[in-house]
Amino acid sequence: MKNIAIFGYNRLSYEAINRIDTESHRIMVFDYKPANIELALEKGINASMTEFRSDEDLKAIGIGSTVDTLFCCLDEDSENVFLTLSARALDKNLQIIAIIENPEAAEKLLAAGANKIIDPYQICGRKIHDMLKRPDITDLFDHTVFGRNDLNLAEVVVPEHSFLHDVHVSQLELSTHYNLVLVGIINKQISDQMHFVAEEADRRLNPGDILVILGPSREIRAFKKDVNDEFCNI
Repeated sequence: MKNIAIFGYNRLSYEAINRIDTESHRIMVFDYKPANIELALEKGINASMTEFRSDEDLKAIGIGSTVDTLFCCLDEDSENVFLTLSARALDKNLQIIAIIENPEAAEKLLAAGANKIIDPYQICGRKIHDMLKRPDITDLFDHTVFGRNDLNLAEVVVPEHSFLHDVHVSQLELSTHYNLVLVGIINKQISDQMHFVAEEADRRLNPGDILVILGPSREIRAFKKDVNDEFCNI
């Protein structure tokens, strides 16, 4: 089980906590503001007061020893930069993920030792775009975030006498029937190169075609079973 320390309790960190798989992660929340700690405790979250400016306090909670990942979610960019600098000095191998309020703080956090920077506004903008342009992929990733479900990439060969024979790619609707996303198609008779589904929407499937799909393993197994059952029909 991995230990995750989250500094800063707010709406953003609360949403992150709700999405982290608690079966494989131990979550600890810290803040230097009593009001935030009180709110976290009211939600049943394991939270305690800690001064992020103190190296001794950081060591006491496991930075440099038991903590595997640190989320810097404090309200001010300057606070997250300070925390990142201190934590990196204590543990060169610590995974540090920091939230930014101002895009200009990204370079400072990276220089301080953060492994990854998250810009909530950029993510929201991208999310809106994906919801409009790629709703199937957006829905799938919403269901597989932070290990709540497994996500796998698989190849499925179209056999002889399959219900997929002569079906247009645009008619598959794998997200509806199997909670899967069709990433692309490989036509072995031509080459080993995969063509993304956007390029193949009007193509008819033939025996020997390889479908590259993305989704939970259970859904992949169900789809493979149906593909190899000549009596099955979507």
